[in-house]
Amino acid sequence: MLTKRSTVPCSACSFSPERQRCCNYESHVKLFYEAGDRGVWALGSELILKDRGPSCPTDENANLCFVKKNTTIPIPTVIAHHEEGDGHALTIMTRIPGENLSEAWPKLTDDQKDNIAKETAEYLLQLRYLQSDRLECLEGRPVFNKYRRGEDNCDSAQDPTSDDYVWNRLAASLDPAVPEAVRCQLRRSMPPTRPFTYTHNDLTHVNIMVQNGKLSGIIDWEAAGYYPVWWEYTRTIVTSEGLEDMRWKSLLRQYMPKTREAKCWYLDWFWLCHGVDNERAKEILQEVEENRSDDGVTEKDESEMGETEEDESDKDDSTEDESMEHES
Repeated sequence: MLTKRSTVPCSACSFSPERQRCCNYESHVKLFYEAGDRGVWALGSELILKDRGPSCPTDENANLCFVKKNTTIPIPTVIAHHEEGDGHALTIMTRIPGENLSEAWPKLTDDQKDNIAKETAEYLLQLRYLQSDRLECLEGRPVFNKYRRGEDNCDSAQDPTSDDYVWNRLAASLDPAVPEAVRCQLRRSMPPTRPFTYTHNDLTHVNIMVQNGKLSGIIDWEAAGYYPVWWEYTRTIVTSEGLEDMRWKSLLRQYMPKTREAKCWYLDWFWLCHGVDNERAKEILQEVEENRSDDGVTEKDESEMGETEEDESDKDDSTEDESMEHES
């Protein structure tokens, strides 16, 4: 927005110092978040406008309407939605009262943090009953695109209802240096993905709203869709939002349905996406090589094997989790 010391017109609204001097108008429309070609505007104190460019298509409008209809989760209410011819999407919605958990965290007591995590997990349980036989967004677009390094071998004709489809999309994110034998082992040990379950997919602390020490809403549903049944839980294991977000997700996991097998698998996949030189990736490569040597397996044998091998690693769950969080 234009300030009193500005000498050029506002790039968003073209309001200039000369025009401001000719009136007493003070705008209640303010840009408070921007990233890439997205912007979020405050429309007074109770509404917001989300303006998204064509480079980041989103189903948030459909997601909000869907969640509002099928759950009691406190979320924004869509007032209006419009898509421009150039691909821009404009959505006006109500503003959840309070502040995000990132801002509130230092002011909350341990009991308040615990209650917010528990209440959030209880609301998320409602999503577990929203299931699909297809891995997709509400409006049919594929999920997992943000986890791919480049083109994968999932063409549009492939069945989005199978574990193979899920694997092919996730395998596209693995570091190119990951050997084929390790990829085969990771594929065999991947937990069953069905039923595909409706998932928020971005439970970072900036998307949790609180007021007076209590949960007031969950926002930013643009990444939601039908994902593997274990995806919501495993997505809380890693974080790039700092120490407080790590602590928030660790607390939230205490109240979410746990799947140790999926957690261990996800951690292996995560580290192999980040190269083969990190400590866990080296351990995985060594384990696979030792197993193949003990069994006399060749590369040709490896590509033809289809049965799942027993996971020989029995590391403590919490130790693995803490190690991963420290590294990230």
